[in-house]
Amino acid sequence: MIRIHSIASPTRREKRGRRARRLGSPPVFLTAAAVVLAGAAACSPGSDSAAGLSVRELASPAAPKSGEPHLEAVGDGLLLSWTEPAPEGGHQVMLATLRDDAWTDPVRLVRSDSLFVNWADFPMVASTAPGMLAAHWLVRGPAGGVDYRIEVALSGDGGSSWSPPWTPHEDGTSAEHGFVSLFGTPGGGTGVVWLDGRDYANREDGGHDTDGGHGGGDAQMSLRFRSLGSDGTPGEETLLDDRSCDCCQTAAAVTAAGPIVAYRDRSADEIRDIHLVRWTPDGWTDPVAVHDDGWRIAGCPVNGPAMAARDSRVALAWFTAAQDTPRVELAFSMDDGRSFTTPIQVDDGHPEGRVDVVLDAEGATWVSWLERTGQGADVRIRRVWPDGTVEPAAVVAASSESRASGFPRMVEDPAGGVVIAWTDPRDPARVRVARLTAETP
Repeated sequence: MIRIHSIASPTRREKRGRRARRLGSPPVFLTAAAVVLAGAAACSPGSDSAAGLSVRELASPAAPKSGEPHLEAVGDGLLLSWTEPAPEGGHQVMLATLRDDAWTDPVRLVRSDSLFVNWADFPMVASTAPGMLAAHWLVRGPAGGVDYRIEVALSGDGGSSWSPPWTPHEDGTSAEHGFVSLFGTPGGGTGVVWLDGRDYANREDGGHDTDGGHGGGDAQMSLRFRSLGSDGTPGEETLLDDRSCDCCQTAAAVTAAGPIVAYRDRSADEIRDIHLVRWTPDGWTDPVAVHDDGWRIAGCPVNGPAMAARDSRVALAWFTAAQDTPRVELAFSMDDGRSFTTPIQVDDGHPEGRVDVVLDAEGATWVSWLERTGQGADVRIRRVWPDGTVEPAAVVAASSESRASGFPRMVEDPAGGVVIAWTDPRDPARVRVARLTAETP
């Protein structure tokens, strides 16, 4: 049973067999030679003067055994969402808002015995229009296994109450639907993009490959879109790409020209590079490759891109291991995602990936990722400036390469700098939060 607070309450294109174009690249204003490697890693949050950043941990509102955090700027505060076991059984999605250094009391968004809790495919809350929040989470279906659906709810009062949940996909299959991005659409609506596994369910054998459908085979995951108006009226479902990677997160941002979506594609010969689609008044564009990494891999790396936009400027970060060289790449667009610079490598030589990115009001780009160490992994972050300056990385906290460490998430801090949340995998696991600011000389 699902419990949720309640309040009153582009034309579909089936494109098959298309080939993606590659985005053109304007002159590069950042180079790999500008990257400065981080100093020695710290083991706990604190000031990292070598990076010029102050790392200060904040008290976390999340309970022990919590995980899967997400951060969003909401009004004059920052909203943190996470999952944790519910006292009466099952799991719950919780919310709390940070104002200055104080958290509001946590409130429950949803509880269910069937809530699908996954280290890589997690709920989120997004501010999609002035005064409007959208949230999503995943619920297991009756078939078990990879049968789970997306549920989306809206709030017009800052999260105090929520609409009844709505499911954007109506294919009726017992299949995997997830890796959702939420974003604002023109006219004040909410856009929902997700990875859709209905093609696996439609196979003659009725299921995924033996590895869970995240490897080779003829069945395909697709990327799909649907909108929800501010009054709760759904739009038509649109197929954005009929062949995507199986379980890498999607990313969305809203530019001056409209929404854009980045994701990991999957070609017929298993090249899994980052692609992008853009919303236009005439509908969504065809997918285009951001950069020709040429990463051929027969299974999903579970390592999606991250993207942020400010007016017409876009920052896009992603993980690749093409040519057997793991790296975190960062590329910029100055034209609403129509073209991107040649990417630069921003990791410290041994990345695990799991990236996030923020564009701040001062023009700096903040990139976070997991960096492997001899003792496990670090949550690291660094700033990159438009003039080509790449600052040393700051160590936020010691972590782990394990799935239990999840995906750290960042958001711009209204007070300056960023706030980052991550899952500390130590027993018991728990969501932790830190504030990063530039140190004053």
